[in-house]
Amino acid sequence: MTSEVVAASSVPVPGRAQRVREIAGELRALRGPLIPILHAVQEELGYVDQPDVAVIADVLNLSVAEVHGVVTFYKDFRRAPAGRTVVAICQAEACRSVGAVALAEHAQRSVGCGFGETTYDGRITLDEVFCFGNCALGPAVQVGERLHGRVTPARLDALLGEAR
Repeated sequence: MTSEVVAASSVPVPGRAQRVREIAGELRALRGPLIPILHAVQEELGYVDQPDVAVIADVLNLSVAEVHGVVTFYKDFRRAPAGRTVVAICQAEACRSVGAVALAEHAQRSVGCGFGETTYDGRITLDEVFCFGNCALGPAVQVGERLHGRVTPARLDALLGEAR
């Protein structure tokens, strides 16, 4: 596989800006509304696209730079659509001490992309996470919504095979 990454679309999607404006309007009365709005946009629309940033900034009377800074600072916010399956590998100390570094390197070679990237075919997004709270069963890997413990490279290959 190649390490080519699926690019984010900066072309506005019809109706997307209106839905982002509605979400931001519904949540702007919250104390500190920016992060909840970003989470809500990502939850409903899959990611926070660059045109969304300007809409949210307008609703909250913030600069585009302020909203962009929050989106790019926090790893939780995607700026491009995720692949069909998201594979997240814990990189916290407990998991690292039992093989998560080698497991991550294996995953990157096997999938053909790095952390925060999506395979060229859009099937798999590879992410790093800093603790699933599954420390006793490290290294921990989440594939889609399912958490797995004591994952070896061979077991990861099997899980990735199912995801492909």
